[in-house]
Order: sequence, then C-alpha cells, then structure tokens
Amino acid sequence: MFLNCHTYHSLRYGTISVEDLVQLAVEYQLKVLALTDINTVTGIYQFYKLCQDRGIQPIVGVDIRVENEQHYICLAKNPKGIGEVNRLLTDYNCEGIEIPKVNPQLENCFVIYSLQNIPEVLLEHEFIGIRHDELNLLVKPELKSFIHKMVILHPVTFKTDEEYELHKVLRAIDGNTLFTKLAETDHCRNNESFVDKKKLLDQFTDYPQIIENTKIIVAECSFNFDFKTPKNKKHFTDSKESDFKLLSKLAYEGLARRYPDRNRQAVERVEKELTVIDQLNFCGYFLITWDIIQYSNRMGFMHVGRGSGANSIIAYCLGISDICPLELDLYFERFLNLNRKTPPDFDIDWSWKNRDAILEYIFDKYGKDHVAFCGTNVEFKRKSRFRELGKVFGLPKDELDQLSKKPKEQHDQNAVVQDIYKYEQMMIGFPNQRSMHSCGILISEEPITNYSALEFPPKEFPIVQFDMHTAEEIGLEKFDILSQRGLGTIKDAVNLIEEKRGITIDIEDTAISKNEARCNEFLSIGKTIGCFYIESPAMRGLLRRLKCDNYKVLVAASSIIRPGVAQSGMMREYIFRHNHPGQFEYFHEVFEKELGETYGIMVYQEDVIKIALHYGGVSAENGDVLRRAMSGKGRSLSALQQLKDDFFESCKKKGHPEQLSQEVYRQIESFAGYSFCKAHSASYAVESYQSLYLKAYYPIEFMVSAINNGGGFYRTEVYVHEAKMAGAKIHNPCVNLSEFQTTVYGTDVYLGLMHIEKLEAAVKLFIPQERKEHGDYKSLEDFVKRVNIGIETLQTLIFVGAFRFTGKQKHELLIDARFLLSKNQHKTKMISLFEEPQKDYQLPLIERNPFEDAFDEIEILGFPVSYSIFDLLKIKYRGDVMVKDLLKYHKKQVRMLAYLISRKHVPIKNKYGNRDDMYFGTWIDANGDYFDTAHFPDSLSKFPFKEGGIYLLLGTVEVDYHFPTVTITKMEKMPLIADPRYSMDEEKAKEVENGLREDVSLTFRAPYPQEFEIGLPRKKLI
Repeated sequence: MFLNCHTYHSLRYGTISVEDLVQLAVEYQLKVLALTDINTVTGIYQFYKLCQDRGIQPIVGVDIRVENEQHYICLAKNPKGIGEVNRLLTDYNCEGIEIPKVNPQLENCFVIYSLQNIPEVLLEHEFIGIRHDELNLLVKPELKSFIHKMVILHPVTFKTDEEYELHKVLRAIDGNTLFTKLAETDHCRNNESFVDKKKLLDQFTDYPQIIENTKIIVAECSFNFDFKTPKNKKHFTDSKESDFKLLSKLAYEGLARRYPDRNRQAVERVEKELTVIDQLNFCGYFLITWDIIQYSNRMGFMHVGRGSGANSIIAYCLGISDICPLELDLYFERFLNLNRKTPPDFDIDWSWKNRDAILEYIFDKYGKDHVAFCGTNVEFKRKSRFRELGKVFGLPKDELDQLSKKPKEQHDQNAVVQDIYKYEQMMIGFPNQRSMHSCGILISEEPITNYSALEFPPKEFPIVQFDMHTAEEIGLEKFDILSQRGLGTIKDAVNLIEEKRGITIDIEDTAISKNEARCNEFLSIGKTIGCFYIESPAMRGLLRRLKCDNYKVLVAASSIIRPGVAQSGMMREYIFRHNHPGQFEYFHEVFEKELGETYGIMVYQEDVIKIALHYGGVSAENGDVLRRAMSGKGRSLSALQQLKDDFFESCKKKGHPEQLSQEVYRQIESFAGYSFCKAHSASYAVESYQSLYLKAYYPIEFMVSAINNGGGFYRTEVYVHEAKMAGAKIHNPCVNLSEFQTTVYGTDVYLGLMHIEKLEAAVKLFIPQERKEHGDYKSLEDFVKRVNIGIETLQTLIFVGAFRFTGKQKHELLIDARFLLSKNQHKTKMISLFEEPQKDYQLPLIERNPFEDAFDEIEILGFPVSYSIFDLLKIKYRGDVMVKDLLKYHKKQVRMLAYLISRKHVPIKNKYGNRDDMYFGTWIDANGDYFDTAHFPDSLSKFPFKEGGIYLLLGTVEVDYHFPTVTITKMEKMPLIADPRYSMDEEKAKEVENGLREDVSLTFRAPYPQEFEIGLPRKKLI
C-alpha cells in the first residue's frame, strides 16, 4: 500500500528522516514498507537495517522524476533491480542519456505509473498506481480497461499538516520562487501522509484485483543485502595467492632497501605483518595503494603517507609511508589486527596541484565502472536556512542579511519573521545537497552502480549517493587521496632554488627531514611562519614554551596541539613536565619505561595500547580494541564493560594494587578518546622539518613558493612580510618582470599578476605569455596593441605601478591609456611590421603625495608595498616597548603599537562555571617582529576589536615557559593619514583604512577544562 515513501533525502521535497519514517511504520503497525526517494538511493541501506530491526519487510526503489515531472516509481524485486535503477540514473546524471518516460529496461524491478503517465503498452512487470481519491475516475472506459494492472498507491511525503507547509516551503526554495507563487503542480497533494492501513484497504473493497496486485508486488520484492562481505576490489593481480606472493616480494625488497643491515627486529616485524595482512585478505588493498604510489613516483610527485597506516613496516618498505615504525615504537595493531571487523584506510597527501592527476590515474587504471568518490550530505546551515527562507517569503536583501548574519535579538520581530523562525527550526539537520567527500575514493570489485547511482558534482569526479559511513557499513573501504598546499610549497621551493641558484636539494634526505641544527634553532624560537602545520600562533607558542629543538619533541608537539588532546589537559601537563623534569614522579615504573619519552603522559593513541599491554597484560590487539571502544568507534556499552572487566582481571593476576589499576584505567578512559595517532604526528613532523629546512637556508625562495601556493594559516600579506624580513626587496607587479605567480630574481621579489583581484584570469595569464613569445613591452602603446584589454583593467595596472618601466607618472599614463584605447577600440590587436609611433606631447609636472602609491596598493593588493603600514600613521609614536625586549617585562605593564595580523576566538569558563569568550591576537610591531596578546571578556567588553589596522595596546606581560604574552587591559585602533587621493572627500579618504584586512578564526567547541580539572597525579602511587 505504502509503495511510494519519501524521506528528506528527496532533497527539498520530503520532510521525514529515515528513522522517523520507519518509526511511523511501527506506530501504524505496518509489516511492509517501501522507500522510494526521488532519484536517489541515499537512504536505502539505513532503511533496510532499521526495518529489519523492527520486523518490517523493507522494499527499496526510486521515484524517477525529470525536471520535477514524475515518470514512474521503480521497486526492486532483488538487489539486481536496484543496480538497474542505479545505472538508469547514472547514465542520465553522468552521460546525459535521456531517461525514457515509459517502458524503461528494468527486468528486475516493478514499474508503477501514475494516472497522469500511462504508457500505450504496459509490460508484464509494469503497473498503474491509483490513489484512493482517484477511484471515482475508474468509471471512465479508458481507465476501466486498466484495472487488472492497477495497484494501490498512497504516497508518503510528510507527517503533519505543519510539515505539509514545510514541504511547500522546500519546494519554493528548490524552485527559487516565492511561496505565494507556487503552482499546484510544484508540490505534492495535501494527503501524502500515513493513514490507517485498514481504512485505506476498505476504500478499495470494490476492486479486489487492485488489492491482489498490490499483494503480489509486495510478496515478490525482496532486497536481501549482505553487509558482511567486503565489496572492495578483491585482488590487485588475478588471485589472492599471487597478491600475497607479490606483496611478500615487494616487502622484502623494501626491507633490504630500508634496513640494509637486515635488522632482525625489522625482519620479524615484516613476517608478522604479512601473516596478519594475508589472514584479513588485505593484500590487494596494500598493493593498490603501492601501485598509486609508484605512479606518483614516476611522475615526480611528492606524497606523505600519514595516519595509522604509518604504523606498518610493510607500508614503510613499500614506500607508502616514510616513517620507520621501529624508530618511533609504533604498534602495527593500531592500524590492523585480527580483532578489527573492518580494515582501516591509508591516508595519503599530495600537493593540491598534483591530486587531480592521481585521481585521473586511479579512474583510468581501475575503470570508471568501479571507481567513485564517497558522497556527503550537505545540510542547510543556519545562515542558508535564514537566507533561503527569507527569499521564499519575499524579504529584501538588507533584511536577508540581517536575518542570516545577526543574532535573533537584532531581528525585526514581525509575523513573517516568526514564520521563518518556525520553519528554520524544522529544517535543522535537513540535507540541502549532495556533494563530494573531500578525499574518500571507493574501488569496487563489482560495478559500483550495483550499490549506488552516481552523480557528477561541479568537481567533475563521479560520486556515490551515500556517505563514508554508509560505504563502510556495506563493505566498501575508502582510499583517502588528500591534497594540501604544504607539499606544493616544498616542491615548488626545491624547483625554484634549482632554477634560480643551480642548487639541487634532496629534500627527502633524513638529515634534512629529521634533525638539522639550524632547523632545531628555528623551532626553539618559533620561527616557523610558512612551515607546514607549525606556523599557527598556537603552535609557535607551544614550540617556544617547549624550547623544541629535536624531531621527537616536534612529533609530540604536533600531537598535543590538537584540540582534543589539549582539551583533556595533556598539553598543559606535558609542558610542565618537559620544563620541570625533576618536579614530578612516574607513578609506576611501566609508565617511566614505556612513556618516558612523553613524561608518563598518554599523548598518543599508541600509548593507550602500550599501557594496556605492559601494565594491564592484555594483548596489543585487545589494547587497540580498548582504545577504539573508548573513543566511541563502534562498540556497545556491554562490549566496553567486558573489556574493562578483562583489564582489571588481568591487572589482578599481575599483582597490581586495585587503587593503582583504577587510576591507570581512569587515565586510559580520560585520554583514549582525545589522544592522537603518533604515526600521523610523525608524518606531519617530517614535512614540517622539510619546509623548515627550506625556510632556514633559502628563505626568499621558500616564501615566494608559499605565496604561490596560497599560503597557509595567514593571508598573503604576512608571507610577503616574511620574505621582506628575510632580505627580499618587494616589488609591485610589472608587465615586463612579473609572471602570473610571484617570482624572484636574486633578492628582488616581483609580486605576481595573480594578486591583482580586479584582473581577469585570462588576462593575468596572457600578459606574461605574450611577453615570452614576442619580447618585452616597449611602452604603454605597445602593450595596448598586443593585449586586448579594457580601460578599467588597464587603469588598475597603471595604479598598481605595472608600467613604471616607462618612466612616466601615473596621471600621464592614464591620459595615454584613454587616448590609445579610444583610438584603437575598433582595431584588432596584432603586431604590425610598420608601426606609427604615438605623437609625444608634454604634460605639466604634477606633484604627487608620496603616500598615494601606498593607498593604491592597499586598494588593489590588500596591503602596502612601497611603504610600511606604520609609515601611514598620523602619529610618529611607535610604542614604549618592542617585541625583542618583551621577555624582560614579566609581570610588568607595557604600552605597544602594533599591526593586527590575526585573532582567534576561544571559549572559556568564567568564575561561575559558565561559558564566556576571549580572543588571542597576533601582531607585528614597527620592527616587523611578531607577538601575541590575550583579550579576556572584561577587557573586550570595553575595548573590542575594530577589524584590521594598527592599535595602541596597554597590557601586562606574562612569560609562560619562555613565551611572552601580553594580557590586554586597554586598546584603541589608531587612525591613518587621510587618503591623499581623495583630499576633498572626507568619507572617501577613510575607505581604504576601513577596509584593512584581518584574519579571524571562530571556535564553536566547549571550553577546555581548567588546570584543577585535569587530575593527573604528579606523585608515585603505591
């Protein structure tokens, strides 16, 4: 009866979650239920499981619609049927093959048409659905002849009358129209909700054939899905045996290369891992990953194998990871063990420039029928909910902005807004669109359309219609193919150094990437801006607090900086113990022996396994099970209790006192969910060292590469400042010396045309290309003849100084530009053999304010180049104390003048235990040196941030383990000189100053616990 049910996965149509749909079926005492979302199978696997748990027979299918017109409803007779529907939708979504309006080739499906789309010929498996309110139409002869092929059709789309209105709101959002302009055909009928089954059947008592046909369909539909069998590509070669043979061969070849002395421990580790990998049928997964890495190496790409996969010595031998698990005492069981129900995945990073090439290789190698990205459901976020609802109800733009950007207290509380509030709350959690998972690739043994229809989002790689969690549930393990800008920066810097200096650097040399004297010095003082993962203010502060001067401390820092680790209190305690190694005791010898490197603190996930193994006496495999259980990964409370009981029983057998074991378990319980994978930290630390080496020895080339790769934590201005501090002379873009990207000639850095936002991308690329092909531009006239450009774009280039090589003032060039473009606007741009030179004429010399260029640069580039931002201040004062002297002022009040770089919002607890807000600021002084500030609620309420610019700061210096922070009591933004370009317009003269940039990071997590809440003993427990 209920053969056409929609959930909210019928995007901007249904209003019911999958859970609620099944729960409603339970409440209406249904034994059979069909899920037929519109053009998607997103919810069918969750639906199937929920139905089985509730004793309901699940039927799955799809409501096929094209441009909101329903063609038919497909119900799968078996799993093959859903595969047929998936291929029908995939051909339409990905290949543009039209979906037939009638008689689709679906041998394993029932097809149900509405009365509005009856085909001329009904095939054996095709039926017509009739609603109870349409039965009176059967008196018509043309319909009466179809009764023998009719079934009961009662669609379900919403739960309540209120949700019916929400459905119409969603349809208006989907159609980008006003709610009042919806037509009847734009939304469903007002009776598409569950009704009593008996009452529904009673309305069809005069048509027993229709009831019988419905029962036949229900009886013949059986979607029995096997969730336990892996669906990934099974073998890299042609069989499991040959996969194992090849993996073993590659592993031992890599062993000889990585450990030329035939390290006995390494040999035993390889043998053990091969056994486990083979038993878990994971050889193919390793080999496919190896194959991808081999392609990457052939192409000369850099990669980083990170995550728990780096715990495997096989991964190290195969070149998937560059982390030696023996050196860092990494447990293979953290990655793979016989107790894991589902195998984990490798996380591999490439440069953002190379990732698409890797993806194309995977799709080409393993076939488009077997490869797709995981999907992800993008929900309506708060801003989009308010904005979309505001448009539907016809609010003007300024009111839309107020609704979406400001808190409710500042909204106009009228009747329309009250309706918007109601629907906004109802839409929380609703999916808005399907998108591509950022990195998860699926490679299946059978055609992937057996499990899902595919879609093509804007990034042009096909995606399945479900997310990574559903993929894992049905047996499809993903390969994480990630991208980052850090690797692009490193690779580009190495290439730039070779190109400009003729120096070849083997950046993967462990002497560079693990332990280098100058790098260690830079680490200890937090001189790391531009370096992957270690450039944020928080990380630089941590490095200084630790006086980090070696690889292993950097690995720990990379882990404890993570929000979860810091939240558990481990970061603060680690800093204390690192700086005061004589002021604490290891409360048990196992902690000293196994966690001595981290002062007895479980910093890493591997540490949980170590303690469970060496203190508790449980196996490494069960130690990982314990870690996963406590981090909430797929374990029931009863299973966790069993693990806990086993732990205490094992401790008792080892003779540990009950009180001590209770404390150990408490720590495991506290830290297991927060601690970070050591192998992941180690992988990141290697990349951090590589970038730091380049910064230490080739700072200008490195910063240029960072700029060209889009920077990292900070805006472009900060990286330009770093290059300047390293000795570079920064130049504005120039049509004769600049490329699309920023480039360097010795110590002269020319900003790239990419930084001129008002320039079209095609023009930015064409200008240097034309110069390469036909020589430098001789004059503005020569440029205009060779480059097809409009007056506004040309003026932008003039204002930024791109024609300064001509020796003419900007006002002269602007006059020339207007004359040239008016003369040549109808001519085709080409180089002529005989060019008539433009007549020269003399313009009066105009005195320019020297700061005009700086204001031009801020307006066009976002920051000044010709002058420092401090040069534009109205006052000459530069502060009483400079950054270089801050360490001398512990607990003293200082007054400083500084330029705001970034600020980070941090939630804290106030004295009443309630949430409050503070900020950490990062600044530079007039000497160009960085420092940090803390802004607590009392100060912020009186002296708030007023966006980007230079501030006068008054505060007290707090030196915390070698790192000074200024706690601000007062601050005020300082005015710049009036923009000399608009001396007659006071309001216009302030525009550039008001538009100065800042970087703001907002945080939505709960406040971290205070120090007294950490509860980590510093004394030995007896």
